[in-house]
Amino acid sequence: MPIEIRADGGEQKRRRTMELLSKADESLLQTAWELLSDKPDVARVRGPETGLVMLRGRIGGGGSPFNLGEAAVSRATVRLGTGEIGHGQTLGLSHRKAELAAIFDALAQRPETSVEIDRLLQEIAELLAERDAQTERQTAATKVDFFTMVRGED
Repeated sequence: MPIEIRADGGEQKRRRTMELLSKADESLLQTAWELLSDKPDVARVRGPETGLVMLRGRIGGGGSPFNLGEAAVSRATVRLGTGEIGHGQTLGLSHRKAELAAIFDALAQRPETSVEIDRLLQEIAELLAERDAQTERQTAATKVDFFTMVRGED
């Protein structure tokens, strides 16, 4: 089942682009960078750097919010030689992944490379969908159906 990358608005498409890049495996991004035919000049604007974010939770989804804990997040901002600025964020400590995500975010803004980046995003979306489906199958395999038997004396 192909995942549609919506093109109904620039902001919506960019949000989806950044989401997919943040969830992609670093090795996939690195391979895509190595296979890129025309690598642009890239200048770091910010980072890559790592920080912490506070994770908030709610009991039952509707209770009072509480601080669940902290998570490490890495981010980077780059500028291509052609002027596009890209941002990349990812959970974890990988500066390289954050920088690659920022580069691909910037490349997605260029008409000359947007088709190539859209193919990469489609591949990422399909891999994520397959990973989710595999998790669903594994979870379904452990499902226990409980039922109540009616006793004869009732």
